[in-house]
Amino acid sequence: MTAPTPPALDCTSLFPAGPRAAPQPVDTTAVGDPKGVAEGVPTAVRPDPRRGDGRYPVAWLHIVAPRGTVPTATSKCLCGRDRSAIGHARVLALITDHEAHRDTCPLRTPQEGRAAA
Repeated sequence: MTAPTPPALDCTSLFPAGPRAAPQPVDTTAVGDPKGVAEGVPTAVRPDPRRGDGRYPVAWLHIVAPRGTVPTATSKCLCGRDRSAIGHARVLALITDHEAHRDTCPLRTPQEGRAAA
């Protein structure tokens, strides 16, 4: 058995055969940003206007105390200190301990400067 051949199309094309050249724009004067630059993108590199004052966070105290539940707290420091507490009394003790750690943290107070003083 052989496959049937498709019927021949007897329509005439409205387009001429072969490729055509696209119409070229008329000479215009160059105004605005260079070609290929996105709108709103600065073309010159500018310095970062948000410079810090040299301070950065060293220790964090995170307290969670929703109404009607037991409060929890976590005290973390970049020196490696990581403590947590559950309950009213222990959370209050951790807050006091976190405040005391500010004076003893080796990242905040270099040990060589303390010995010289």
